Amino acid sequence: MASVNQCIASLARLSISAPIRPVNATIPRFLAPSIVQTRCKSAGSMAMRAREREKEKLKKKRRQQRFKEYKYATPSKEEQFSLCDAMRYLRAAEVGRPPSSVTYELALKIRTPKNSPVLRSRIRLPYPIKNDTRVAVICKEGSGAMHDARASGAVAFGEESLFELIKANPNKLPFNRLICHVDSEPALKKAGLGRILGPKGLMPSLKTNTITKSVKSLMHEMVGAEVYRERIGAIRMPIGNIQFTPKMLADNVKTLVTSVKENIVNLEDKVKKDLVEVVLTSTNGPGFSLNGGFNPTDERIQPAHLSTAM
Repeated sequence: MASVNQCIASLARLSISAPIRPVNATIPRFLAPSIVQTRCKSAGSMAMRAREREKEKLKKKRRQQRFKEYKYATPSKEEQFSLCDAMRYLRAAEVGRPPSSVTYELALKIRTPKNSPVLRSRIRLPYPIKNDTRVAVICKEGSGAMHDARASGAVAFGEESLFELIKANPNKLPFNRLICHVDSEPALKKAGLGRILGPKGLMPSLKTNTITKSVKSLMHEMVGAEVYRERIGAIRMPIGNIQFTPKMLADNVKTLVTSVKENIVNLEDKVKKDLVEVVLTSTNGPGFSLNGGFNPTDERIQPAHLSTAM
């Protein structure tokens, strides 16, 4: 029989030894709990929610400002040239091409907000590029306006006869400009020619200054005049033939730039616009940013050298 001391010693060894870890028992699927606790993001305090709303507003404002202006509103970082230098390089790029088919073109980059009023006007250049304007006049039969249209060289005039001509040949109109006398405006609206003349840009309206009281003065202004319009933050317009002298081209450029600046001033109350860059190019040549100078940088080249035939 074991003594008391031996019993106490065996009990002490059992209490000191490491306990046996239980084995994880697998639970059948049908006994697993069907409701699982989900953790949700805490709503936070009112101050935290207000800060989050401010951050969202700031992000939205930045996204709107990023695309608020057209990409053309940013001036290029390329080298700028005087008018004679740009003409010299463009003439070299057009060598071997028929001079009658090559023209200079001017691009004016405008810093303007999107969906704002556009710049548009009609300008009479000191040295016109082409003179193939064919004007038709909507006026009452036998009126003084009809007499002025005939004397000024209109290719077609009248009311009902002109309306029938337009409806009969919508794709082969004998004119490329159409004006209307004030007294014939109700007849024009009643004729319903907007679907034919609208897509061609020929529909007379007060906005385009093609409805007038004086047919004679408006025809004199339109013959030899050019129409320009701002599109996607830029104004592009032919400014001269490749055979123009530097003096002739400079006068046309100054006239166009002055007219555009005047239109910008007239729209200051509605929208802010800025002329940021003037680029001269040709039919097949690259674009050269103008710095406002006239004389060439090479002393050996004179403006008279650019006045001769190519």
